[in-house]
Amino acid sequence: MEKRQNLNQPKFYPRRKPDAEMIFGRQTTLEAFKAGKTLEKLFLQKGARGDIMDELITSARLAGTPVSLVPIEKLKRLCRQNHQGVVGLLSLIEYSSLHHIIAACFDQGRDPFVIVLDHLTDIRNLGSIARSSECAGIDALILPAKGSAQINSDAMKASAGALNHLAICKENNLFETCKYLRDSGVQLIACTEKSETIYHQSDLTGPVALIVGSEEDGISNELLKLADQRVKIPMKGKIGSLNVSNASSILLFEILRQRTI
Repeated sequence: MEKRQNLNQPKFYPRRKPDAEMIFGRQTTLEAFKAGKTLEKLFLQKGARGDIMDELITSARLAGTPVSLVPIEKLKRLCRQNHQGVVGLLSLIEYSSLHHIIAACFDQGRDPFVIVLDHLTDIRNLGSIARSSECAGIDALILPAKGSAQINSDAMKASAGALNHLAICKENNLFETCKYLRDSGVQLIACTEKSETIYHQSDLTGPVALIVGSEEDGISNELLKLADQRVKIPMKGKIGSLNVSNASSILLFEILRQRTI
């Protein structure tokens, strides 16, 4: 017989593996923001009050750091120390300015080559795409500030260290970012099964931004509508689509092939 769930039982939060990028405590975390440190995420105890807590929320908003208001049980799972209702995850990398990268490419007489990850949530996919991107020689990997897999030690491992050698740009609004790229003369290429065009039949030369979608939902409709080209990878098997990291690799190296012939 199936066991009936006890609705009064407290929610269980699996203990997070200790990472070097974790910081905790109100003043310590606030000083990290003041020092210009980049935080991947900020966890605050739900219902906690005080001037420093308000300042932390303001600092996170200005820095584009995602904030999660969580019960104290989750904070205890994240950190056994005296966290004072605050746990932050320091970024392992320094993020780059997309505007500076695009301008530098054109100033150097090069066609920009970037990839946009539309809310990927799997760390292994992020790492694998980063590895392929670095090998393909892209100029930047673009992530949304919220709703994306975090660049942590697991992502670093999955990328075989490639994330240390890539320019990573974290953007608050992917639609505005892609619109900026298109207005700058960069062709937006969406990899999607919602296309009749095979990828190698398209002209993928010149300034290019490859857009790939999330594992569950693919590319958002607003980005699909913005794209200059939609291309697909032909399927012969019974499974309707490739893993996003595999699909990304195919497109990245087709773009590289067309750029070098």
